[in-house]
Amino acid sequence: MAASRSQEPQRPPLPQPEYPAIATFVDQASKPEVEALFADLRDGLGAMKGPRAEQARKVTKAIERTEELLSHLLQVREKIASNRKGKR
Repeated sequence: MAASRSQEPQRPPLPQPEYPAIATFVDQASKPEVEALFADLRDGLGAMKGPRAEQARKVTKAIERTEELLSHLLQVREKIASNRKGKR
């Protein structure tokens, strides 16, 4: 029994992306594509009035945050690519 305790348990493999289209987009997108991704949705939300206007504002804030995160991912991807080129 002591031998089995000293062995590290096998870890399950990392999960695969559940949304391969999003993962592919993040891997290949350019900055203008990220900016244009939510443009139509943002325009539609800006036109909402009445009781749904508050929900539209919340969704707009979520979209802005998502765009920030995608932009950050693009910056990191570019930095990694430049580091790889620099090492060669």
